[in-house]
Amino acid sequence: MLTEKRYELILELLDKKRSVTVPEIKEVLGVSESTIRRDLNALDKAGRLTKVFGGAVSSDGTFTGTEPSVAQKMELQQEEKRRIAQFAAGLIQPDDFVYLDAGTTTGYILDYLPARSATFVTNAVSHAKRLAAAGNRVILIGGELKGTTEAVIGSQAILTIQGYHFTKGFFGTNGVSKRHGFTTPDPNEALVKQEAMRQTERCYVLADSQKFGMVSSVTFGVFEEATILTETEPPEGFSGSKNIRVAK
Repeated sequence: MLTEKRYELILELLDKKRSVTVPEIKEVLGVSESTIRRDLNALDKAGRLTKVFGGAVSSDGTFTGTEPSVAQKMELQQEEKRRIAQFAAGLIQPDDFVYLDAGTTTGYILDYLPARSATFVTNAVSHAKRLAAAGNRVILIGGELKGTTEAVIGSQAILTIQGYHFTKGFFGTNGVSKRHGFTTPDPNEALVKQEAMRQTERCYVLADSQKFGMVSSVTFGVFEEATILTETEPPEGFSGSKNIRVAK
């Protein structure tokens, strides 16, 4: 069997299953394990899959359905999140009508805003309190409060958002994938994000480098739908994307 044909069949298996073992590939291709491992090494170097012990996973996404608490998220990638947040804050103008999504990275934006910098709408109680204390005009979305992420969700939140037209919106995400877009574990939280993005002229998704290639349970936006703000050059497979901006 020709090398390119083997590559094609391996990638077809990954497309169906998202992960595959060497014995599974051997059963389909009918070639030696040493040949399969050489093929996996070559495809891994080309960025077409990710080689792992005993097989490979799709380079487009590592799936996760877990949702860390706010306290847990605060311990992760703090320096990177702050760089992204500072860059994002510099994009906000005094006459902007801004949607600010719940989340730790979006929360760090508040550390870099001048007082009375814009009008903000948010579904995060903690964001609203800090914005108001700093003298900003702030509108808090009403609805059901989700304990783990401290985000307001539900039909009332969505109906409220539908009445607004934001000049800019800043969104958190659990994962970034070219194929699956921006993802989050909670369907209800995804619906709120999705509606807010629909009502926003310029959408920004704040994603540290660890979020690239991660896929959570529910998509709330397609990859090309927003400008992605991150702290370093994106990994192979994302490099060259025109909608990625690196915080300087």
